[in-house]
Amino acid sequence: MTISRSLTRLARQFLAFFSVGIAAAIVHYGLLIGLVERAGLDPVTATLVGYVAGGIVSYILNRRHTYASDRPHREATWRFALVAFVGFLLTWLFMHIFTVTLEGPYLPAQVVTTGIVMLWSFLAHKVWTFA
Repeated sequence: MTISRSLTRLARQFLAFFSVGIAAAIVHYGLLIGLVERAGLDPVTATLVGYVAGGIVSYILNRRHTYASDRPHREATWRFALVAFVGFLLTWLFMHIFTVTLEGPYLPAQVVTTGIVMLWSFLAHKVWTFA
């Protein structure tokens, strides 16, 4: 396979991952905002609830549309969960730093955190979870 075809395939795969990420982010951010603004939860706790719900959406859609994996669910699920757990810890860490330590607003903090965790997740799922 040529480098050009490999890069094109990688770009298409990342675009699919990004599209799935939008669907997962709608769930994640919807819960985050609702739990902070309506239920009075602190942003760090609310974002972790949203992260888990978005993660479920992400697994289902990425397995089918991004990676087209033949890896059995029993194997892919625990791998996905481990990558997601690291993402969960990264989400906690960065949201805590941005909103508690630096006392920044929670939505911009979540946007930056999402970017960091998205890059981690794409690479880890590509080379390990669904490879």
